[in-house]
Amino acid sequence: MGRRALPKLDPTIDYSRHISEVDDLKAPFCPQSLFSRTAELEIEIGSGKGLFVLNESGKHPERNFLGNEIAHKYCRFGAYRLAKNERSNAHMLRGDGLKLFRELLPDQCAVAVHVYFPDPWWKERHRRRRVMQPGFLADLQRVLLPAGVFHFWTDVEEYFEETVALIKDQSELAGPFHVEERTAEHDMDFRTHFERRMRKHDHVVYRSQFTRT
Repeated sequence: MGRRALPKLDPTIDYSRHISEVDDLKAPFCPQSLFSRTAELEIEIGSGKGLFVLNESGKHPERNFLGNEIAHKYCRFGAYRLAKNERSNAHMLRGDGLKLFRELLPDQCAVAVHVYFPDPWWKERHRRRRVMQPGFLADLQRVLLPAGVFHFWTDVEEYFEETVALIKDQSELAGPFHVEERTAEHDMDFRTHFERRMRKHDHVVYRSQFTRT
């Protein structure tokens, strides 16, 4: 299932206020500085084309949403859609999400962190590139507020089982708590574009939720 080409962007829409570069940020960094107001913050790593950030920022205008994506064209497209829909409570950060958590995000700054359908890096020699690894789990627990929630979804059963075991062994997060699949109310009512593709092709999605104690 190849990805469709991105639609052309309307040149009259200025999305510059909705996108920043991870490599341009300096520690100590306050993520609230990216928004026009301070509010509870949710962070997504690997946002792709930004469907989750777009939808959730509309459903929860009382919160701020920060999407991180390493691919420039997808991050730019996500920022463009945020600007087009006037989402002042959402922002895209392009660059390395592991660096963002390791070097830049302050302690206890997020009420939720989301990782949806990360690259499983199938080859053994490439597995060190996975998002879900001990170093990230340590940063995740540091970044989450007490009672903060971590969402992890994948379509790869092996990756799901290995990640759940890793979280149990390498963290103090409570869970996993099962997440029910809900009925989509319209064609884009999915967490991510990848979830939409998986469900439309009747592929299994493995969902879990953890809580910082």
